[in-house]
Amino acid sequence: MTDASSIVTDQSDPAVAIVTIDRPDQRNAMTLAMWVALAETFERLGADPALRAVVLTGSGGAFCAGADIKEFAVTRSDAAAGARYSDAVERANHAILDCPKATIAAISGPAMGGGCGLALCCDFRIGDDTAYMGIPAARLGLVYGVAETQALMAAVGLEAAKTVLFSARRFAAGDAVRLGLLSRVAEGPALEAAKVEAESYRGSAPRSIAGAKRVLRALLHQPDADALAQIAALAAQAVESADHAEGIAAFREKRAPVFRGS
Repeated sequence: MTDASSIVTDQSDPAVAIVTIDRPDQRNAMTLAMWVALAETFERLGADPALRAVVLTGSGGAFCAGADIKEFAVTRSDAAAGARYSDAVERANHAILDCPKATIAAISGPAMGGGCGLALCCDFRIGDDTAYMGIPAARLGLVYGVAETQALMAAVGLEAAKTVLFSARRFAAGDAVRLGLLSRVAEGPALEAAKVEAESYRGSAPRSIAGAKRVLRALLHQPDADALAQIAALAAQAVESADHAEGIAAFREKRAPVFRGS
């Protein structure tokens, strides 16, 4: 499959969604249609009040080998087409970055190029011992996108980001952890470890997770007055929310809170 159906979502658990890049015969390389579908998926999941976490993974022992270079002759045939393609990639990455839920990449095998970018846009990246990551843009004559590069710098810092981008090297799991590309290496399957991580957020208030993400991102990028005003508004809304009242009541009654995202 090379169309949007290669992005598969499992929401059998209302609190934890599993999004799978499902094109294993091509090591889950992303087509233009898949970038669009992935953006739409995360935008939809971000608006689900019952959801606490989203796990992003790939099928067939691979996370994502990156963009499908074979279609570039058509999808990036000139500057205008290249701009449309880049916009689709940026939209997908921003949909993950801006998702108000906890996001976890479960990585087996390659997370290369655009696949590495998708993983970096997640809050956490859990790999197994088969995982490897890298950004080969310098070997393809390309410049990595803004959203992915910001996510790379946030994860590894400026100097290590230069190492990753300038060298175009492939980093095995242990080296990826030392650099900060991976959060950690699981002892067993990456997907199972990611599900356990996602489960740990089941009892957290959705507004708190969303607010924390906004604050942390704003602080990372030196917020201007508008950003600070938006953060203050989020904090005020949280104080007046039903979930806040429920959290206080649960604390007083010595029981687990039941948050509804309202």
